[in-house]
Amino acid sequence: MDREDLVAIVPDIEPTGTQSIGRAVALLRLVAAQGMKGAGLSSLVEASGLAKPTCRRILLALIDAGLIEQDPQTRRYFLGPEAYVLGTLATERYGIHRFAMESVTRLAQGTGDAAFVQVRRDWSVVCLHREDGPFPIRSHVLAAGDRHPLGAGAGGIALLAALSDEDGERAILANQQLLAERYPKLTRALLEDLVAEARQQGYGFNRGILFPGSWGIGMAVRDAQGRADFCLSLAAIEARMTPDRVPHLVALLQSEVDRLQARMRDLAAGSETRTTMAPATQMPPRRISERK
Repeated sequence: MDREDLVAIVPDIEPTGTQSIGRAVALLRLVAAQGMKGAGLSSLVEASGLAKPTCRRILLALIDAGLIEQDPQTRRYFLGPEAYVLGTLATERYGIHRFAMESVTRLAQGTGDAAFVQVRRDWSVVCLHREDGPFPIRSHVLAAGDRHPLGAGAGGIALLAALSDEDGERAILANQQLLAERYPKLTRALLEDLVAEARQQGYGFNRGILFPGSWGIGMAVRDAQGRADFCLSLAAIEARMTPDRVPHLVALLQSEVDRLQARMRDLAAGSETRTTMAPATQMPPRRISERK
């Protein structure tokens, strides 16, 4: 991943400095985006725009907190054990990832193509997991940890389309500079057309807009409250996204989306039941005269 790709992960980072917490979070995202490859100090310095001593000082603080660790041999930085603990604790609220794993696997095996689960974070979409199907020719444009602005890629289109008109406008304005610099093909007019098409069809369709020959289909997943913060998507070479095959892929996506949404509704209903029943299941306190 080159400097431009890294900067795209945290497009709002300022070379002249931000608050300490903002800088630390930005570096944490940069390290996380490198996955098992790890991130070198020089690449983090270049991508963050921070001075080397400042970058190193923040990394040391993150290491002390357990959020980052440094390999003693390669000197590269990786997410630390505390990041894993925090992520695990967050799964109770943002736990679609463990439910979606089964869906992503079924989609990859059933289509032969690459399947993904992605999450919306503010005005960006982040890939949580990628599963490759058995078809030998693959699209390698999206990997776990990759972050793109809403509207970029099939999943980004689906999630942008799922927003209200007001929030969709805010997303486009917030990403305006990044889109112009890094995604010049995604003009405002094109984004509006893609959103209108996705709302009409029920899924986002990327016809090789970002990378020629790499097509994708994405569908938003709504939670029990109707919020669409996640999506499932498929990516394949153009030759596998033919008009006669697309309806089959859409049907498979819809089936998994329905399955996920049902599980999320059941989970929410179970939580409400437990909360409601908890006081009633407790034994009332006995009077002192009743105790033995």
